[in-house]
Amino acid sequence: MPLTPLVYWAQRHEEVTLRVELTDAQNIHVHVHENVLHFAAQGHGAKGQNEYEFNLEFFLPVKPEVSHKSTQRQVNITVRKEQRGWWERLTMQERRPVFLTPDFDRWLDESDAEMEIREKEEKRNRLKAARHKEEGFVSLKTGYLFVYNLVQFLGFSWIFVNMTVRLFMFGQDSFYDTFHTMSDVMFFCQILASVEVLNAAFGVVHTGVVPTLIQVVGRNFILFIIFGSLEQMHNRPVVFFVFYLWSAIEIVRYPFYMLGCLNTNWKTLTWLRYTVWIPLYPLGVLAEAVAVIESVPIFDQTKLFSIPLPKAIGTSLNFSYFLYFYLVLMFLGLLINFRHLYKQRQKRFRTKKRKAN
Repeated sequence: MPLTPLVYWAQRHEEVTLRVELTDAQNIHVHVHENVLHFAAQGHGAKGQNEYEFNLEFFLPVKPEVSHKSTQRQVNITVRKEQRGWWERLTMQERRPVFLTPDFDRWLDESDAEMEIREKEEKRNRLKAARHKEEGFVSLKTGYLFVYNLVQFLGFSWIFVNMTVRLFMFGQDSFYDTFHTMSDVMFFCQILASVEVLNAAFGVVHTGVVPTLIQVVGRNFILFIIFGSLEQMHNRPVVFFVFYLWSAIEIVRYPFYMLGCLNTNWKTLTWLRYTVWIPLYPLGVLAEAVAVIESVPIFDQTKLFSIPLPKAIGTSLNFSYFLYFYLVLMFLGLLINFRHLYKQRQKRFRTKKRKAN
């Protein structure tokens, strides 16, 4: 004959939990029919290895769906109440069945249960408020980054398209007036690019501060010091190549970031973003180096930015000495940024290959 196991019970406002003392339970059958819980299983209980079963008619209606989980030591059963509330007892019959006893490990009185509910609701509200705040910050940050990248894309696109059109219309003659026709927009874009250093420093974007700083400071040095301060450099062909290579890189980079703000991935643009820099970035640094070399005689002649020394020495510290040192820094920066960009490319396409596999 089937035997009755020991059953421990506890309640919350929404559910009833039962803990059946049955070790290594097998062939477990648990269901609720007409407000009566039926349980049957085989296992090692209070009277050894046997078949155990019991029936419980609940005090108030419960939902027919019942969940249970068997562990090595017991079977845990959860029954949802039809209506939220606190029962004065578990079963319809006033006298408690002899195999049933309170589960003091989980036992709460009504006031404790109410407190538990309030704590859960407060925690849920705090999490919801934090999530809304985070979502608001994320949406604000996303909007800011999208607008920034859009403005930069439009600026560099204007430069690139105009230079290309002028090259086809005027040929090599367009080399000599690049600074006069494009410098205003390039000044604007490169001043605005300084924001990227702050974005990296304050964690608005996840990228290295040093590579970003090297690129922004390096470009602004060429633009404002080499080109901007020397009128003799304005009509040099090297200005065309520097501006053209800069804009060619950026008209790919900024649209890629714009799509990233929208969680959109265009494979062709992604490939271009992580590939075009391989030839263009070294060529851009080479063009910048040519600009620096061409500016050295002009700085020597004009003494611009030179530091006067005491009369006992009888000379001045020419700015061209710094430019020679800067050339070395340029190629060190090239190596640092090239290594950084190569790692980004490897990481990006390695991740894509793993997803494909």
